[in-house]
Formats: sequence, structure tokens, C-alpha cells
Amino acid sequence: MEPTANAPRFTNRLIQETSPYLLQHAHNPVDWYPWGEEALNLARTEDRPILLSIGYSACHWCHVMEHESFENVPIARLMNENYICIKVDREERPDLDGIYMNAVQMMTGHGGWPMTVFLTPDGRPFYGGTYFPPVDRQGMPGFPRLLIALAEAWRERRDEIEKNAGSLLAELGKVDRFRGADAELDPAFLDQSVTRLLQSLDRDQGGFGNRPKFPPSMSLTFLLRRYQRTGDKAILNAVELTLKKMAAGGIYDQLGGGFHRYSVDDRWLVPHFEKMLYDNALLSRIYLDAWLLTRQPLYRRIVEETLDYVSREMTDISGGFYSTQDADSEGVEGRFFVWQPEEICRLLGDEEGRIFCEFYDVTTAGNFEESNILHIEESLDHFATRERLDPERLRDILDRGRQILFKVREERIKPGRDEKMLTAWNGLMLRSFAEAARGLERSDYLEVAIRNARFVLTSLRRDGRLLRTHKDGESRLNAYLEDYANLIDGLLALYHATFDPQWFVEARQLADKMIELFHDDEDGGFFFTSIDHERLITRSKDYYDNATPSGNSVAAEVLIRLAQYTGEESYRQCAERLLRQVAAVTPRMPTGFGHLLGALDLFLSPLHEIAVVADPDSPAGKEMLRTIFGRFMPTKVVALLHPAATPDPSIRLLADRQPVNGLPTVWVCRNFHCEMPVNSPQALEDRLNG
Repeated sequence: MEPTANAPRFTNRLIQETSPYLLQHAHNPVDWYPWGEEALNLARTEDRPILLSIGYSACHWCHVMEHESFENVPIARLMNENYICIKVDREERPDLDGIYMNAVQMMTGHGGWPMTVFLTPDGRPFYGGTYFPPVDRQGMPGFPRLLIALAEAWRERRDEIEKNAGSLLAELGKVDRFRGADAELDPAFLDQSVTRLLQSLDRDQGGFGNRPKFPPSMSLTFLLRRYQRTGDKAILNAVELTLKKMAAGGIYDQLGGGFHRYSVDDRWLVPHFEKMLYDNALLSRIYLDAWLLTRQPLYRRIVEETLDYVSREMTDISGGFYSTQDADSEGVEGRFFVWQPEEICRLLGDEEGRIFCEFYDVTTAGNFEESNILHIEESLDHFATRERLDPERLRDILDRGRQILFKVREERIKPGRDEKMLTAWNGLMLRSFAEAARGLERSDYLEVAIRNARFVLTSLRRDGRLLRTHKDGESRLNAYLEDYANLIDGLLALYHATFDPQWFVEARQLADKMIELFHDDEDGGFFFTSIDHERLITRSKDYYDNATPSGNSVAAEVLIRLAQYTGEESYRQCAERLLRQVAAVTPRMPTGFGHLLGALDLFLSPLHEIAVVADPDSPAGKEMLRTIFGRFMPTKVVALLHPAATPDPSIRLLADRQPVNGLPTVWVCRNFHCEMPVNSPQALEDRLNG
């Protein structure tokens, strides 16, 4: 069954929503409802099953299924006649996405988007999958046939469906619950996780496992921390191999900066072309850490190009960060990003065009659907030697070529952009800009970070509570655990970047609210939804680090840091109880716990508590801070007091600190004791290296 040509124009209830993804479906002939009481009550009243469709605006296959099925009038009629049809943006409602994705994975052994789930009127899943074609294809049932079969089963085998739904719900209640684990926090868990990660390393192309390959930012960050602790070169080599291969691949936008979502092959060459805010937040962070550790210029370049891309294309005038850019433009995946050799030679001239094409592997045959994704197969120096070119001349040719091609590419029709602003993802990127501002001494990045923090705290907070999403001047939906945890994390990074105590105060207040709303006082850890959230079929916890770090793993890390700042042991106890719930599981599947392993490493490591009394804008103060922040030291907690200021009483690190000899003064504390204060960068360097 093919999509109907020249279908009449429809408008459904999604027209009232702010989500770009939902608005994309507002003119489908499907009688879509947003998730809410109107749809749920109707399903119960009419005793009709629910067809729940979950996706997001940058999802290529979501667009395909919409075009093939949801814009098809006969298919829409089948949906409308037999089901209450509900459309959900997974980025707005990760609570629903998490519950029903777990259900689909239980039923099918895999998951993804678009996600299609059939529910009883009270919301229990009984059948599900991902993409369904409009006709039978490659072993998949056609969507119309599935719609008819499930509607018949609902009418004729209702008891069987109810029984299966009940069994599945019972299993859903056990997901992500680690009751009884309560393991001792053994450092061996960290070593075992490192071993397992290195065993799964692709020693040729980097990354872990086979295709498709997702950028393993959190696992790399954990490994870099372990290298810093152990000095094991095999760990560093694994991290650097992966970082270099990704930076050279098509997964990285060689012209505009920033990373695409993932690579469909094992060489990082062919990506799904959507760009996600969270990927670029996490990847810019690991490249920054690698630069601080190794000082390799490549890593700094990737950080700056990625953050410049976010600042240029993903930042609203308000200071908020947008969510995603689509894979598609003009209805074709990747069209915006690919090139033909004739086009490049016409723009750069025959000789420089030939060199540019050879360096970036642009050929007549193409490497992606008869077009070319720019990527790098050998280093600039090796290429220059092979081509008998002066390396500086080659660098000039490539730099000039990228500038010209980027300018021309800007005139193309750009991919769509999802301009909703999510608190959790803004918190992730806030931390990245703040850390880069301090580590790279980029005042422009600091301005971006401050504007973003002000935007989120002003526009996405109401009556002391955070909200999830902001679009077109409207903020809505309860915030989730990940929103609180990531924003706290970003604000603590901003405190490091500015040492303005307002950011620390905001972070601590939000942490106390997070504990009040989400903490499981009975079993430890945090629920995904707040205590007064809409009642769903189960109240889940999320410990797994997937595309983004779980709220629990970020919560553990920020609570450990807050304990060091404040001396409040309750924060540390809360983090410890959380980690004990899941720590023993981490070595079995370390790629699923990258960020949580970092939190466990932080908990088990002797922290560097650094108290500074100095004017941060004075030359001497700047030099002291450069000594502290110009190195990779993930176990540091730093507080600063201006000599003329009164310390914030909640920052225990600054209690009773006075400058010594009238000079900038730094105290380094480890293992529950502080060493003698120092007044010079060299003495501080020696102390930090000791």
C-alpha cells in the first residue's frame, strides 16, 4: 500500500502542542492525541486499545514511517477506527519513552525509534515494535496487516491479551531495580570494568564492539580517569585511538564542526546525519580532557570547532540551547553534508581541488550513495610526504578549501532544527562551555555559559521547581531527575569557571530539592519522576548510561562534590547508597555504566580539595588558577574567596581562610588533611604533583 498522492489537508489535536516533532504530525490524517487525560479517558470510556507512537524530530526513520503510513489516508482510517492514537515526543517525555522502550525490548529483544506500542486502555503494553513498513517487507509485517490483526485479537482474544499485559507489567516493575545488591564499593569493580572495555576495543578503528558505532564519550572519560590514576599506557592508547578515528571520520562534520549521532559502519565513515545537543556536549568534554592531559592540538581544535558550532547554530537568542538538527534536508538524508568532486574543483580550482578531494577521500564513485562524505584517511604529514607537498602549503590549501566549501554549504537548504530547549540537555552543554571557558581561557565561552544558566534558571523554573522543556516562550512539563542532576552539574562547573557564589548556592538548593522530590528513602537511589508526578503504570529508576548519562549517575557525582564543598555527610551517604545498589553489576556491562563508573571512581579516589584566596582577575590570581585548571585532574574540588569578600558559610572549604603574606594563597587538602598553604604557582605545581 503506497502513500496516497494529493491527500486532503487535515488538522488534528497536535496543532496545539509546542514540540516540533508533534507539530510535524499535526496535519496527518491520523486522529492523533497528545499524551494526556483526554486521550486516556477516551480509551477507558470507549474500551479501545491505544496505539502509542514515540519518536523525535531528528529521527530519519520516524520521518519515513510518517510519510509511508501516517500520511496515508487508508492506513490512517484503520488507525482511527480501531485505536486511540497517541503521539509522544520522546525528548519531552523520557518517562513514557523509558517505560515503553523497556516493554518493547522485552517483547522483541531490541528497541529504537520510531517506537510503536499497543496498549490496553489503562496503559499496559501488549504488543510493540519499532518501524513497520506500509507493506510486508524483509520479514516485517506491513503496518495495515498488523493493525487489522491486533484489532481482531483485541475483540476475539481479549482475555489472552489482558493476561499477557499483566505479566509484562510485572516484569517492567523489576527493571532497573537492584534491591539486595547493596555491594561493598570495591575498587576491583573499576579494574574489572577497564579490562572488559579493553577486551571489546576495536583495535583498528577504535570504539567498542562492531557496527553501528555510537560515540562512547562516557566510557572514554572513565578510561581517561583510570589512566590518570594508574598510568597504564594501554588505557590511554585505547582512548586516543578512538578520539583520533572519530575526529577523522565522517561522523565528525569536517567543515562546520560538531558530531553526528552515530556511524552505521565500523570506520566512523557514514553517519546518521542528525546532530544532537547531548552528543556534542559529552564529546567536547572528553576532547577537552584529552587536550588537558596530552596537549595535542587536534583535541583542542575539535573542542573549539564543536562548541563554536553549538554557539553558531544551536543557541537561541535567549541563551538556551536547541535540541537537535535533522538528518534530512529537502527530504533526503545527508544531502546538506555531501559533495561531488566536480563541485569542489569548480570552487577551489583544478589543482587545489584535486588535493582537497584526495585528502578528504572525495571520488567520482563516492562513498555514500554516489556522493561523498568528507573524511580523513591519513595524517596531514603523511599525505604531504606522499604527495611531495610542503606541509604548510598543504595546511593552507585545506584551510582555505574548508572555508570556501563551508560558505557555499551555508547557502544550501539546511536540515530542520528542533528548537525546543530541554533542561537536562542544557545542563550538559552548560557544563561543557563552562569547563572549556576555564580550561581554554575562552571568555566568549564563559559568556555563553552564563547566559545559558540565567536562561534556564529564569525560564525553566517555577515556584522553585524545574520544568522540562521551553519552546516559543512557553515552558511546560514537570522536570525529571536528569533535569535536576544535569543542571546542578552544569552550575557547579560554572562556579569553577567564575567563582561567583550565586551559582554554587543555586546548585545546592536544586540538589536539596532533587533529594526531596526524587529520592527513594526505602531502597536508595532516585526515581526518574518526582513524588507528585503523573501516575504511570510503573515508577521507574534509571541507572544505565545510554545516549545521555542517567540521572542517578550524575546525581551521585554532584552529591559527592557537594559533600566536599559543604562538609554535609548526608550528601555523601546518599551517593554511597546509590552506588552500592548497582556497583557490582558494572563490570558485566561497563559500556552501559560509563558515567556511573566515573562517579564510583570519584567516590573511591582521594579528592583534591583546593581552597584559593585571591583576586581571580589579577595576574597573580590568574596564574594560580591556570596552574590548577590547566591540567587534567578530575578529582579536584576548588573554591575561591576574593580577599575583599565574605565567604559563603555553606562552602566549608573557605572557612577561616586568610591570605598569607598578602599574596594569592592556595591550600591543597587530601585524605582529610590540609597541607601548608603556598603562595607561588611553582610551589602549587609541586604540591599538586606530590
